[in-house]
Amino acid sequence: MGRGTQSLARVAVVVRAGAAPLWWLGVLAAGTGLLLPGLTGRRIGVLAGAALFLVTAAVVALVRRRRYTHLADCATRAGRHDVLQDRRVTLRVVRRARRWWLLLAFVAAVASSLVLPGAGGAVLAGAGAGLWLKAVWLGRRERAAETLLWLRTDRLADGPVGKHAKGFRTTGIAAGDAAPGGARRRR
Repeated sequence: MGRGTQSLARVAVVVRAGAAPLWWLGVLAAGTGLLLPGLTGRRIGVLAGAALFLVTAAVVALVRRRRYTHLADCATRAGRHDVLQDRRVTLRVVRRARRWWLLLAFVAAVASSLVLPGAGGAVLAGAGAGLWLKAVWLGRRERAAETLLWLRTDRLADGPVGKHAKGFRTTGIAAGDAAPGGARRRR
């Protein structure tokens, strides 16, 4: 890349990238966990899992919103020579970087079913639902401001609002191949 050129990834796509794997691994872990009777029994495991699902989804959806809002308010316009990364590429890069954490979380969720059947899987699924809700919130914010939020790809190591993320970039609402909120753009 030339001088001043940077590669940018959509913030909502990065947030949304973890939602589907967490959701499906959580559903699979909960289903597997229900096959085991566990120490507390299935009924208590399912009830505890439902409560943990709701709490986890709410916490994940609400955590660090102030940081997202601050970075979005301080965002600068993307440069003419900046390269906008495709949605598919961003999803692949983010998911590949976190695949071992997902595997470890899945194993821990299945193992926790020996004590509380299905509850660990419900926590994973709740985290996936919370990330999806956060991406929807970002999408509403992008539509209201009529700007899309982007982040430099070299700052993605610890997430879209980690300590390396110094600020977002903005483009018009029609830029890139993802709709506001990180979903596939409908043709």
